[in-house]
Amino acid sequence: MARAARTSSRTSNSVPASDPVAEALALDRRLASIDSLEDRLLEIVRSVPGRVTFSTSLGIEDQAVLNAIAASRAKIDVFTLDTGRHFPETLDTLEASQNRYGIDIRVMFPDAREVEELVARDGIYGFRLAVENRKACCDVRKVRPLKRALEGAKGWVTGLRREQSVGRAHVPFASWDAEDALFKFNPMADWSLEKLEAYVAEHNVPVNPLHARGFPSIGCQPCTRAIKPGEDIRAGRWWWENEDGKECGLHNRPRQKEVAA
Repeated sequence: MARAARTSSRTSNSVPASDPVAEALALDRRLASIDSLEDRLLEIVRSVPGRVTFSTSLGIEDQAVLNAIAASRAKIDVFTLDTGRHFPETLDTLEASQNRYGIDIRVMFPDAREVEELVARDGIYGFRLAVENRKACCDVRKVRPLKRALEGAKGWVTGLRREQSVGRAHVPFASWDAEDALFKFNPMADWSLEKLEAYVAEHNVPVNPLHARGFPSIGCQPCTRAIKPGEDIRAGRWWWENEDGKECGLHNRPRQKEVAA
């Protein structure tokens, strides 16, 4: 009888299989009520039965999440996407992070044949000629490797913040991603840039040196430039495109496929 009681207590916050959308709403509310990033991550791990994984771009937000994973010892798998076109500073940040935290960061690469076919069709810089070309490049180099990395996971953690762009203004703490059949978590959704920078300074978190050179958002080298004073923090991404809907496909899932809490 006592054993049954312990089991009930351990699984009281687990994700039920019957209604993941409703559970996403409950998770969203629980995370909103928790103050620290570390405790939010621990609550995510407690709430999701199965592997929880964190996709890091090695930007400042994700570096804060990585620090919190290490500090809390939350059992969260960590991976990053190497598109083959990163800034050298991004790769330096990857090595520095692994050395600092002792965490094995899995590196996911695009399929070599798919990259060869993409370049043969569109050219080395064909992604600048049409939005469709750029999205095809992102799909091959980022979205498909992401889907491979998420296989088998039950929870996906990101470093998205609502302040990052207009398109992310309503990012929830938790949502149900029906396409990949997992819960997506944004534990820093409500963080301001000031709070983020204070956290990084307090914990001496290693950050990409490009942030200090006018790159608040860092992607592939050919697709990222420093921003000008007064520009939106994501203005340096795919700067030759219109401002509306500039995303690579990692986080802008169609509404019918991702149900936000």
